[in-house]
Amino acid sequence: MTTARRATHAGSWYTDSGSELNKQLEDWLEAAELSHGPARAIIAPHAGYSYCGGCAGFAYRQISPAVVRRIFILGPSHHVRLARCALSSASVYRTPLYDLHIDQKVCRDLEETGHFELMDMNTDEEEHSIEMHLPFIAKVMEDFKDSITIIPILVGSLSPEKEAGYGALLAPYMADPQSLFIISSDFCHWGQRFRYIYYDRSCGPIYRSIQNLDKMGMDIIETLNPAAFTEYLKKYGNTICGRHPIGVLLQAIQNLKGNTNGQRMNLKFLKYAQSSQCNNMNDSSVSYASASLVLE
Repeated sequence: MTTARRATHAGSWYTDSGSELNKQLEDWLEAAELSHGPARAIIAPHAGYSYCGGCAGFAYRQISPAVVRRIFILGPSHHVRLARCALSSASVYRTPLYDLHIDQKVCRDLEETGHFELMDMNTDEEEHSIEMHLPFIAKVMEDFKDSITIIPILVGSLSPEKEAGYGALLAPYMADPQSLFIISSDFCHWGQRFRYIYYDRSCGPIYRSIQNLDKMGMDIIETLNPAAFTEYLKKYGNTICGRHPIGVLLQAIQNLKGNTNGQRMNLKFLKYAQSSQCNNMNDSSVSYASASLVLE
């Protein structure tokens, strides 16, 4: 029996018109340069498309669709408290473009490790961190839509030790060139409404301080050092909502090192944007960043 997850954020966070959505995605992908591909993993934002669609396009442009067959999507949990990771109980995810099918075998194999729980359909449909990537996936993979599956994973508030555990579990999948990992994360959520107002006045205006803080985090992620990223988060408390999915990615990469036939892994940030420029303490903004991981 097909259990379908509805596109619950279509019509609000992005358009529910297939033709309009197709055109928007096309424009964002065409505006981005293919400069760091073919991607084995990407980091991309999950806000409303009017805010971050252009930024996300830079990550998705690096994907080589002819190679990819399995797509893992790791998104942070915004609505439920999770101490572990959770898999979807749906068999299909709907998008305004076409349906994406969940890889039942991989999900079964992961569930059998005993380290994953199952999301109920309400949790699944309420969460936007995975859904916001589905139209981009559908667009990029449209020529191969009958030969791909997705594995959505909702990532809870993991300790560094648990991030390492999930990284080790997922590393064998990442070793396969037919696998693509999508890491869903926005960057700094700044302002009173986010209860985060770190400001380094030596940077000038607030938005420059935010950019500097995010850039520091992005530079550390590029070093592929999970311990350094954990330390950075501890020191600055930067409100990067996908910090745990990023942590799992970095741990998976650590597990792969020395197991890539002499190929070097290289992660690079390609685009950065802010929803607005904060100039005073009453302002607020969310930052977005796109990155691509390649084996070279």
